[in-house]
Amino acid sequence: MSLFSSEEKRLLDSGLFLPNNFGGLPEESSGLDTSKVVVLPIPYDQTVSYRAGTREGPRAIINASAQIELYDQELNSEPYRVGIHTLKELEPDMSGPEGMFKRVYDTVSLFNKKKKLLIMLGGEHSLSVGAVKAFSEEYKDLSVIQIDAHADMRDTYCDTKYNHATVMRRVLDYASTVQVGIRSLSKEEMEFIETRRLSVFFEKDVVKGEGWMEEMISHLSQHVYITLDLDVLNPGIMPSVGTPEPGGLDWHELLNIIRKVAENRDIVGFDVMELCPIPGLIAPDFLAAKLVYKMIGYSLFLNRKD
Repeated sequence: MSLFSSEEKRLLDSGLFLPNNFGGLPEESSGLDTSKVVVLPIPYDQTVSYRAGTREGPRAIINASAQIELYDQELNSEPYRVGIHTLKELEPDMSGPEGMFKRVYDTVSLFNKKKKLLIMLGGEHSLSVGAVKAFSEEYKDLSVIQIDAHADMRDTYCDTKYNHATVMRRVLDYASTVQVGIRSLSKEEMEFIETRRLSVFFEKDVVKGEGWMEEMISHLSQHVYITLDLDVLNPGIMPSVGTPEPGGLDWHELLNIIRKVAENRDIVGFDVMELCPIPGLIAPDFLAAKLVYKMIGYSLFLNRKD
């Protein structure tokens, strides 16, 4: 015998309660089989070295996303109508960073060949390596564009090769890279970048205008994965990050970069990482949610062929 009466059950199913997914979407717009977009939240921050709390980032983004307008005036469209399914949070593997790398790789690999746009919400930046490896097996020409304040090109950090400060060094094992917005790195990282002749567009170059963007595009293959660390933004509008850095891009500068990529290449997946929520400060959470939704719209409607 049920603990709830028929009337009570109707109340619970009546729509008074927001769905617990990205965008607060009803079932008809968020089913796994029918949705074009899949969101993978990963509450993990085991290797953070400064301000802990990025494990709370995915939940903060999803909570804020229920309040965003679903009509995109710039695109004159409602991107959610393609369907956005939110997976359950991926449980962290506490055996260590290597175990978490494999867990992310195995999970993302499930969606290869499914013709869905996979979005990963972090969580710390080391998570991106497993996703890139999975995408590189589906797209042999994969390029990764990193939009970030930090180069993340150390070979090891805190006695591990899988760390938020080594993520792009590991990504190089699977794909070519383009780095944008960098404004903080070590001498060793700079020497490695110069020796390998890697494509890097430092913040000082980015803020001068759009002339550099054509060169950026020329370094990207047709299939592109975007990994975005929110600390690329000016801490005045994005203070809620694990390692804030003075300077940074503003909202429109960031969108211009992503739009340029979407207009000229196929974005096959992306991640938004390192939101470290500050209690009582909701604007950064909302910015992150809005950014994810804008990136969905750009990825699907500006240059996708399928």
